Amino acid sequence: MTATDPLTAPGAVAATPAAAPGARQVWRRLRARRAALAGACVIVLLALMALAAPLLAALEGQDPDAYHADAVDSALGGVPIGSFGGIGADHWLGVEPGTGRDLFVRLVYGARISLGVGLAATAVQVIIGIGVGLAAGLGNRLLDTLLSRTTDVMLALPSLVFAIALLAIVPAGFPRPVLLVLVLGLLGWGGTSRIVRAQTLTLKSLDYVAAARLGGSGRWRVARRELLPSLAAPVATYTALLVPSNIASEAGLSFLGIGVKPPTPSWGQMLSSATTWYQADPTYVLLPAGLIFVTVFAFTTLGDGIRTALDPRAASRVPGRARRRKEARA
Repeated sequence: MTATDPLTAPGAVAATPAAAPGARQVWRRLRARRAALAGACVIVLLALMALAAPLLAALEGQDPDAYHADAVDSALGGVPIGSFGGIGADHWLGVEPGTGRDLFVRLVYGARISLGVGLAATAVQVIIGIGVGLAAGLGNRLLDTLLSRTTDVMLALPSLVFAIALLAIVPAGFPRPVLLVLVLGLLGWGGTSRIVRAQTLTLKSLDYVAAARLGGSGRWRVARRELLPSLAAPVATYTALLVPSNIASEAGLSFLGIGVKPPTPSWGQMLSSATTWYQADPTYVLLPAGLIFVTVFAFTTLGDGIRTALDPRAASRVPGRARRRKEARA
C-alpha cells in the first residue's frame, strides 16, 4: 500500500486543515439536506424510545417478560386473539404468538439491545482502527508493513463465519450483548484502520505537520494535536456508516439463533422467532423488520449527509439561500 491508496469508505474525502469547514459551515450544509435531518430526528426518537423503555412499559402497564395466556388461542397453536395480532387498549401493538407477551414493550426494550450493540461495537472498531492506522502511518517501514498486512488480513476474513464460530463456542453464561460487541468490534476495525493510515500518510507530508515535528513535537503529540482534528471528517463519515452495518449484523446473528437469547428481547431475536408465524400473524414479522429497516435507513441517510457537509467540495453542490435567489432571478 502507498500514500495514494484509495479510501475504503464510500465517498470519503481527504481532509486538510485548509479545507476543513468550520462548525457553522458544516451545520449550514447539513441543514440544507432535509433527508439527513430527517434521519437524525428518527435516530433521536429511537434513542429516546430505548432510554425511556421502563417508562413506556409502565405507561402501558405491561412487563416485557410477562406471559398472557388469555391473549392467545391455544386451540390454534397460540395465535393471538383479535385483529392485527391482538392490538387493543391493553396491548398497543398486539402480543407475541405462543407466549402472549406484550409486543410493544418487547420492541422498546429490544431497541436497547439493537442500538446499544450497534453503537458500542462501532466505538470499539473506531478506537482500534484509529490506533492501528495512526501507528502504521507514523511508524517506520517495518511497523507499517506489519500493521498494514494485519489490516489486510482482517479485511479479508469472512467476519460473519468467524463471528458465528466464536459465538457458538463461548459459554452460555457470558452476557450475549457484551459478547456481540466484542466480536463485532474486534473483527470489524480494518476499514477504519485503512482510512486513518491513508489519511495519515497524506497529512504528515504537509508543511504544518513538518513544522510541528521540527519544533520538537514527538510523533504522538503530532498525532494528537495536528492529525486527529484533520482525521475527524473521514472518520466521522465512516462511523456513521458503520453503525447501521453493526445493527444489521446483530440482527442477523440473533436471527440465526447465536446472538441474543430469549427471554432478552432484541429485534433480530424477535424476527427469528417470527419466521414460524408469518402466515398466522404477519404483524409480528413486520414490526421488528420495519424497525430494523427504518433504523438502518436513518443512519445511512445521516451518514451521507455528514459526508456531504464535511466535504469541502459540497459548497458547489449544496447552494445557499443567496445562490438560490440568484438562480431564481436568472
